[in-house]
Formats: sequence, C-alpha cells, structure tokens
Amino acid sequence: MPPLPYVLDNTLGAAFVGMTVAAVLHGVSCVQAWYYFTHQSDRWPIKSLVAAVMFFDTVHQALITHTVYSYTITNWGNPIILDELIWSLLVEVLFNGLTALLVQSFLTMRVWRLSSRNYLLTGLTALLVIAEFACVIAFTGLSLGLKTFSRLANLEALSITVNALAAAGDVLIAATLCTILHRSRTGFHRSDTMINKLILFSVNTGFLTSLCAVGSLITIVVAGHTFLYIAFFFCIGRLYTNSLLATLNARKMIRGSADGIHSTSDNLSFSLRDLPKNGTVTSSKRPTNISIKIDTTKEFAMDRDSDQELDNDKTMHCTVGQLCYVLLWSSFVVAN
Repeated sequence: MPPLPYVLDNTLGAAFVGMTVAAVLHGVSCVQAWYYFTHQSDRWPIKSLVAAVMFFDTVHQALITHTVYSYTITNWGNPIILDELIWSLLVEVLFNGLTALLVQSFLTMRVWRLSSRNYLLTGLTALLVIAEFACVIAFTGLSLGLKTFSRLANLEALSITVNALAAAGDVLIAATLCTILHRSRTGFHRSDTMINKLILFSVNTGFLTSLCAVGSLITIVVAGHTFLYIAFFFCIGRLYTNSLLATLNARKMIRGSADGIHSTSDNLSFSLRDLPKNGTVTSSKRPTNISIKIDTTKEFAMDRDSDQELDNDKTMHCTVGQLCYVLLWSSFVVAN
C-alpha cells in the first residue's frame, strides 16, 4: 500500500502565507518607525520603547523566515522533516511575546493615567498582560525540549491559554480606553472631534490584535493538526507594532483638529434711557444712559504632557466675576 500523500496547503502553505503577510506588515512598521524617529520629538523612554519593539519585531521576522526556509528549501523533498520541530519556530514565540508585553504595558500605563489611577482596573489589565507573558515563557521553555509536532500537541492547552489571555487583554484595554474617552466628552465640537478620533484609534488598537488572537485561538482548537493557527500567530506581533506606531504618529493630526484655545464671546448690551422722571429718582447726578455689556468667554485648551502622549485636559472659564459686578451695578443704579 503506497504511503498517504502529505498535505502541504494547510501546513507549509499556511506558514508561508503567514510569513508573507507578516513581512508586508513589517515593511509598513519600518516606514512608520522611520517617520516616528524623524518627525516626533518624544523623550528617551518612549523612543527606547519604540526601538525595543522594532528590534523584537525584526528578530521575530528573521526567525519565521528561517523556519519557512528550513522546511521548504533546506529540506525540500524530505517529507520526514514535516513532523520535526525547527528551533526557530519555537523561539519566535518568545519574541512575539516580548513585543506584545511592551505594547500592552504601554497601553496599560495609558489606562492608569486616563482612569485617574484606578488601581482595580489597571491591576486587572496588568494581571492579564503579565499572565500572558508568563505563559509565553512557560511554553517556550517546555517546547525547546521537544523534537516532534506530535509531542508538541501536549502543550496545546498552554498555547490556547496564551491566545485567550492575549484576546482578553486587548479587548479590556480597548473597552476601557473607549469608555474613559466617551465619558470625557465636553459638548464642544472641537474637543468632541478629537475624542472621537482617539476612540477610533483605541478601537483599532484592540480590535485588530484581538481579531488575530481569536483567529489563532479558533484555528488551534478546530484544526490543531494544521499550521493555520501559526499563520495568525506570525502576524499578531506586527499588528501590535503597527498599532503602537500608528497611535504615536497620529498625535499631531489629532491635535491639529482641536489644538490651541478656541474662544467665543457673546455680547449682551442694553441701555437704560430716560429713567422715570416722576417721584423715584432723587439723585442729581442721575445717569441718562447706562450701557451694560456682558462678556462670556468659553475656552478649550489641550494640555501636552511631558512625553507628548495623547492625554488631554479640557478647561472652560466663564467671567463670572464680571457678570456679578455688572448685575450688582445695574441693580444699584435702578434702585437709586
């Protein structure tokens, strides 16, 4: 009986597609990184974060390229290799986890600041992020001692946990940021426009990475014997990197929609002419013309914090003192 043919479409084919899409996304992230370092003036912590994310992302791309090259070129025509594990396929999980850890930690800090230091919400988010990275370390450490995919199947539950925690963390971060920003609406057109754009970026940041993590989770449960889940997992790190860079590079555009102070003045003027001449007015210096002008000034300003993040502060000032003074003066004149 002849041996059963190897099916390559949903194994090496899926891995090849995932590597190709990841390479395209890596090119996009490189362009965004170039734009960031040439057009943004952040302090060294944020710049170091971007540099570290790009480094881990580049190493991950090199590792998955080595994996596909080893299976399809180095071992071409050797079907036995399809059941053996290549070391780069296992190590790439760690670098994907490092990229996710840095980006999610950055977003967790944003949750901490925008939520006015909410310990419970920030702690829950940080717990999901740390738990995901701990599972990544455990998976990498245990898998490096294995030689075949059949043995790797014993770690399927751990792999499912990694993807589930990643999806849960991304959804929680996106939902939290959207809720906080929605509650920050002021009713002013310019400030609400900026908040709407911030909400859109927050949704995109969590939606794409969550979608990819859920796709990897579903495929590993439904078709764990194929490489379909690997195709999704190859791309999730690129989505984290591009989400971070897109958020940082879009700050000037968002500020441009509502930057500076927007002031409007509403003038209310009226005159008291020819006060009654009979009986009630006794002052010899009775004014014949009194003009009352009430100026109401509304201001909207955005406060740039030290590391130029997208935190905003809305202030509205009304000249209440002037209004009270005019009302008191007008009452005094009429009474006399």
